[in-house]
Amino acid sequence: MTTLDWVVLVGAIGLIVAYGAWKTREVKTVDVYLRGGSDLRWWTIGLSIMATQASAITFLSMPGQAYQDGMGFVQFYLGLPIAMVILSAIIVPIYYKLKVYTAYEYLETRFDQKTRQLVALLFLLSRGLGAGISLYAPAIVLSTLLGWPLRLTTLVLGAGVIAYTVSGGTRVVSRTQTWQMVIMLGGMAAAFAFVLHRLPPSVSFDDALGIGGVLGKMKIVDFSPRVDTRYTLWSGLTGGLFVQLAYFGTDQSQVQRYLSGSPLTESRLGLMFNGLVKVPMQFGILMVGVLLVVFYQFHRPPIFFNRVELGRAEQSERGGDLKRLEREWDQAWTGREATLAALLEARHAGDAARVEAAATKLRAEAALTDDLRKRAVEEIGKSRPRAETKDADYIFLGFVLAEFPAGLVGLLIAVILCAAMSATASALNSLGTTSVVDFYKRSWRPDADDAHYLRAARGFTIFWGAVAVVFAASASLFDNLIQAVNILGSIFYGPMLGVFLIGFFTRRIGGTAAFVGTVAAQAAVVAVWLGSSVGFLWYNVVGCGVVVVVSSLLAVLSSGRRSPA
Repeated sequence: MTTLDWVVLVGAIGLIVAYGAWKTREVKTVDVYLRGGSDLRWWTIGLSIMATQASAITFLSMPGQAYQDGMGFVQFYLGLPIAMVILSAIIVPIYYKLKVYTAYEYLETRFDQKTRQLVALLFLLSRGLGAGISLYAPAIVLSTLLGWPLRLTTLVLGAGVIAYTVSGGTRVVSRTQTWQMVIMLGGMAAAFAFVLHRLPPSVSFDDALGIGGVLGKMKIVDFSPRVDTRYTLWSGLTGGLFVQLAYFGTDQSQVQRYLSGSPLTESRLGLMFNGLVKVPMQFGILMVGVLLVVFYQFHRPPIFFNRVELGRAEQSERGGDLKRLEREWDQAWTGREATLAALLEARHAGDAARVEAAATKLRAEAALTDDLRKRAVEEIGKSRPRAETKDADYIFLGFVLAEFPAGLVGLLIAVILCAAMSATASALNSLGTTSVVDFYKRSWRPDADDAHYLRAARGFTIFWGAVAVVFAASASLFDNLIQAVNILGSIFYGPMLGVFLIGFFTRRIGGTAAFVGTVAAQAAVVAVWLGSSVGFLWYNVVGCGVVVVVSSLLAVLSSGRRSPA
């Protein structure tokens, strides 16, 4: 990066941290630390909710996801607006009426202590591991920029985020997320515009969409009823709805964001704002990935986007075979521009037959390069036992570092680091809160003073930060980080949502039935995950459904045993 890039990067991060420190200089009570003081306005809540979900993974991994698989991932978010309406109308008022610190306090009010702590434990597991994946994404960026080992970079970045979160708790997280989200949205808009600008002058936006469509990247909605397909209209409207309800309604990292609203109207407006803006934002980020596909049709991409890992493989004993594949790769791109020119000329002339002929040739050329790329990945994997053979998360980053002008590189890196700070800080803050409120205060030290609980909250935040750092060291095992974090959430969210739903909408199911139903549902989801090819969005439906069915049956059986003969 240039000096200007570093000035933009350090300036943006420094101003946000300074602003957060100034705004949270009076955090001296556990109520303000855990709940933020309950004085945030709806736009702050809405941007904080978006920033919590929009981690560095969103901006680093989603363009790579679209580059490889196209726009279909946007179907994951189709249930979000519906979920926001349901939450605003039904669930948020219940939390406000009970004046809870965590969502899981409600479960003891409705069921019993063991159910509350079981679901809180599921949250701690899912969010603790998810925080590790969120931390790994920006570590990729810093490792690439600074040339540090990835694990060392993860440790340094994790220590910084832990210190930042411990300093001000919920208040510092929510206050700073507003500006972090502004930088994120501005940076991605600039990225979209610049990628479009870097296309050849003869290629319009409509042409770019046409090329993307020829290469199979523009299939936005899949009406297929198959459950082994990850992203379809039906999985988005059912499984996606379930996961959004679970995430925003039962995941403390989100619940803690809108419990800061005062009055109830502010929280409702914040959620509705998220429902209106989130889907277009995700669509735009995915579109950046499709534009990258088009850009790399006119500019030969590397055979493998993780250039550090590629260089190591080239220096290994198998380097000769890999370099041979790279020569084939270079040859395979010869003539691609002529094919694209023929396609564009036919499109502009409106000649459907010529369009189809050119499109068929382009798809054949793309299939050849895809095969060479797969073979190169296999060679890299054979070159070193621990080689990182997944490079989807390096696609957008590689483009930024190679193509963006001075200043804009710093802005985009600031976007990624802001996202990392906001999402990871929210996760650690909620993990510390749940540990203190649902376990430490409830079962171990119920009579301590306010200062003691404030110290405990900070201590648990540090502990979960350490867990996240350790898990981040193994995050390279996943194909794509945006999928990894959503798969991880889907393993736990269905059972969590199910127990809340039976609490909200039934009265005859007791604590023991809810507890057993939740355990059975979690076991069922794990079995489906390990033993089937069902798309991960359906895990949420399975988990929720098993809780409802098992707990209802147990309630009926229990009622039958108590009835007189």
